[in-house]
Amino acid sequence: MNVYVGNLPYGMTDDELRALFQEFGEVSRAQIVIDKPTGRSKGFGFVEMADNAQAEEAIKSLNDKMVKGRNIKVNQARPREDRGGEKRSFRPREY
Repeated sequence: MNVYVGNLPYGMTDDELRALFQEFGEVSRAQIVIDKPTGRSKGFGFVEMADNAQAEEAIKSLNDKMVKGRNIKVNQARPREDRGGEKRSFRPREY
């Protein structure tokens, strides 16, 4: 199960995020989302856990928990929504 973790402390690392969730079971992946231009954390990330029951327990236990002075938000990640808009094909102008 893919788990969304929000309101993370900006100084938190992927390894610290992984350690937070490993107490509930095997973590396949833990990644904090980074702003490419600045190289800084965006304050949220995702944790992939192999076992859904363990992921549910982590969500229940960690949601609204204080971590480094911030109450983190933890829930099941939703699939990314289609941003809409038309699919455009670019063709050279005909004069």
